[in-house]
Amino acid sequence: MKANLKEKLEADLRQAMKDRDNVKRSVLRLLLAAIQNAEIAKRGSLDNPDVLGIVAREVKQRNESIEAFKQGDRQDLVAQEEAEMAVLKEYLPRQLSREEIIAEARQVIEEVGAQGPRDKGKVMSRIMAQLKGKADGREINEIVTELLN
Repeated sequence: MKANLKEKLEADLRQAMKDRDNVKRSVLRLLLAAIQNAEIAKRGSLDNPDVLGIVAREVKQRNESIEAFKQGDRQDLVAQEEAEMAVLKEYLPRQLSREEIIAEARQVIEEVGAQGPRDKGKVMSRIMAQLKGKADGREINEIVTELLN
């Protein structure tokens, strides 16, 4: 991956336009617009972790849309959202498996010296910083809760 993820997204957008890949083109345009809006709000350029956060947020929005469309029995829209999500996931780092998250959580619990559920805040703040962008926050929360009980 290039040093600057935003530059890679822009290059991939140009390539999608040349290849007439409409799905990838529209997803990348939306993603770059979201990045630009975040840069305007921040009044400066974003670094790779910030851009990855935006990509992760877009993936999360697609997941929520897929669930809503499934409940509404709109398979055409489910397929479209899944195609868009596949494009977005290309830019995220590999997500950790449940076993890898459990191993990280056990290590953090040991480092912090957590005894039970009342120490969950200490564990969560530490592990979320370590695993930012590498795992879903809900899954991390679920695992930490299981391990502390």
